[in-house]
Amino acid sequence: MSRRILVITHEGRPEAVTAADRVSEDLRQHGIEVVRDGAAEGAELVMVLGGDGTILRAAEVARVHDVPLLGINLGHVGFLAEAEPETLPDVVARAVAEDYTVEERMTIDVVVTTPTGEERGGWAINEAAVEKSARARMVEAAIGVDGLGVSTFGCDGVVLATPTGSTAYAFSGGGPVVWPDVEALLVVPIAAHALFARPMVVGPASVLEVEVLPYGDAGAVVWCDGRRTIDAPPGSRITVCRGAHPVRLARLNEVPFSGRLVAKFDLPVQGWRGGRERP
Repeated sequence: MSRRILVITHEGRPEAVTAADRVSEDLRQHGIEVVRDGAAEGAELVMVLGGDGTILRAAEVARVHDVPLLGINLGHVGFLAEAEPETLPDVVARAVAEDYTVEERMTIDVVVTTPTGEERGGWAINEAAVEKSARARMVEAAIGVDGLGVSTFGCDGVVLATPTGSTAYAFSGGGPVVWPDVEALLVVPIAAHALFARPMVVGPASVLEVEVLPYGDAGAVVWCDGRRTIDAPPGSRITVCRGAHPVRLARLNEVPFSGRLVAKFDLPVQGWRGGRERP
């Protein structure tokens, strides 16, 4: 049976296209069929060359067919990426040898129920961000957990995130960093006008709800991973729960998440155990 690897890149970045061409040629020399920016059906691996946005786009393709995703960072932070461009020869060799492990990252399923009862669905690996649709108005949001109301306030938005998304939009909004092996859901209000509007962390079996209160005509829009939108007019209810299908990430090294966190955010660790170098 022939082997197939899907290679996805950021076509707007010449350096990414060049790197993808080199990776594709190397894989073909090892007898592996390469598909460029197509479907993941029948592929053993999806290799992504780009930044976090490109990796999130690739996740949409890989998740459908339960194919592991291997990211090579050609962007800025690249939290979902596993390797840097200077390691491309080793990455190809490891992919050819199938020398990698696979970990599953929790996702969320998102349902927006409009006042008319229409349901609109989506999913995310990072977050569902409920944001105001009108720049000059706040969203009046009622927050619920497991069928009970928790708080109501006006805000610019509410981020409902996974542990993977805790270092993305939720982090920018003041939320905690959650290790990816911790199964949890996060609620992070954005610029809330309230005394109690602190981030919350709940269990993976909990169901989160945000009701867009029908005060005036200010509605909201739900952004799934900053890529896909669902309109939520006044009176809508947004429901978020653990996703039925995870995203699978290929891993090449066993560096703990703490090491990845320090490296990606360039955190100061001087003085730790006598100034030992970071991993």
